Amino acid sequence: MSYEGHHEDREKVIGALGGTRGVIDSGVPSIIFLLFFNFSHNLNRSVIAALISSAILTIARLVKRETLQHAISGLIGVGICALFSRHSGQAKDFYLPGLIINVAYAILYAVTNLIGWPLLGIMLGPILGEDLKWRLNPARKAAYIRAGWLWCGLFIARLVVQYPLYRANQVNWLGTAKLAMGYPLFILAAWWTWLILRKVPTVKK
Repeated sequence: MSYEGHHEDREKVIGALGGTRGVIDSGVPSIIFLLFFNFSHNLNRSVIAALISSAILTIARLVKRETLQHAISGLIGVGICALFSRHSGQAKDFYLPGLIINVAYAILYAVTNLIGWPLLGIMLGPILGEDLKWRLNPARKAAYIRAGWLWCGLFIARLVVQYPLYRANQVNWLGTAKLAMGYPLFILAAWWTWLILRKVPTVKK
């Protein structure tokens, strides 16, 4: 079976990689933090505003009876960012956990690709009904590896752009770069992943 035209599988792929809800739940607090810091130049107020916005998103998901997975992970993520920035007293450290996560994911995707157990296959295989049987099909395995290098490149690109801004203490540019390389690149990478995988038959037996 090919993925060509299987919209439900496309949604599964994009949803497993974070989906629109995940992007919103993680991105909105960062926007709030950046806006508050620009207007108030007060780290504590900016951190509190980001935490409140994340909490509101979580409550909204709960009221609508939507999945809380991304909202809760976003709330925890914002909480960790807040701890980093409050501990150091520097606004730029609100973005430090994100840089660390990008390093970890870049390494994880690269290592799992190189050892022949691409992370994308491990994550998406069970969701798409093929479990780990894709490893028995060289073409399917190669597709997961190609898509994995795409995500590895995304995380490295973020580091190449954002880390120098972090070192230079350019908070506004750092926040802007994080947003610019968040929503747009995530959507592009998720869609490109779908384009790679949909051309290769899934392994059902």
